[in-house]
Amino acid sequence: MLAGCSAAVPEQACKSPATLAAEPGTNSGMRWVPPGRYLIGARPERREEGPPHPVDLQGYWIDQTEVTNANYAAFVAATGYRTLAERAPDPKLYPGVPRERLVPSSLVFVPLKPGERPTGPASWWKIIPGADWRHPLGPSSSIAGHEQEPVVHIGYADALAYARWKGRDLPSEAEWEAAARGGLVAAQYSWGDQAPGGDGSSPARVNVWQGPFPVVDQGGDGYKAKVAPVACFPANGFGLYDMAGNVWEWTSGAMGSGGHVIKGGSYLCADNYCYRYRPAAREEGPPDTGASHIGFRTVRRESASPG
Repeated sequence: MLAGCSAAVPEQACKSPATLAAEPGTNSGMRWVPPGRYLIGARPERREEGPPHPVDLQGYWIDQTEVTNANYAAFVAATGYRTLAERAPDPKLYPGVPRERLVPSSLVFVPLKPGERPTGPASWWKIIPGADWRHPLGPSSSIAGHEQEPVVHIGYADALAYARWKGRDLPSEAEWEAAARGGLVAAQYSWGDQAPGGDGSSPARVNVWQGPFPVVDQGGDGYKAKVAPVACFPANGFGLYDMAGNVWEWTSGAMGSGGHVIKGGSYLCADNYCYRYRPAAREEGPPDTGASHIGFRTVRRESASPG
């Protein structure tokens, strides 16, 4: 039901934690983003994305990959933390909803059945009781054998709790975007301006939806309508993996309605529907839970350069 390393794209093998830790410039699973002035935003593809503007940032460390199931399991084992998806919703936040329906649950992407016509997001997003980070597709699923996939069904509070346990923080929106750009200025994608690949003309650079969403994912990147393990695709200029596609990532950035910004897009992003696997793209995450395509990574801010 979930993708493992055996499904990796032929052009790029997924890297193991040991291989990642041995990469030059890596420090405790993190990579350094140097201080400087960064151009954030772009000419809007969506109305919330622009205009481009400069932002001055101090140097900081950021996780080389998305936080994995194995990482989060270590946090839960040490603290006993229960995620929002594992708790019953507060009835005060859902007036009029029968109490028997307020059970631990989360949003799960459910592919359309053959011949089924999409009528809107409710056609492919389902609230599944028992879905959580340990059971990504529902109570009968498991993360066993999928330890190196990004943890999902993580709400903002859940991500922040992990970051605090590590002595870190969630990145600001500007920190996340600067890191995603990998030193490139005004490029369309985290790797440059070339197409994502995976269509037979070039190797896939990212795990996204290839084809008309939500009808069919052609799977040219090796992962048909599902998450990939971390570090299966080339790193960007800062040595960071999966800063586009795979799963959305929480930032501390605020949206106008009081929610928090998620960045990077996911394996469900297609050009015809989402097109938000670009560094400038942004979306508001769900206020009280996670979903099967939302994860995160952390930052550690330091005043001095590692060198």
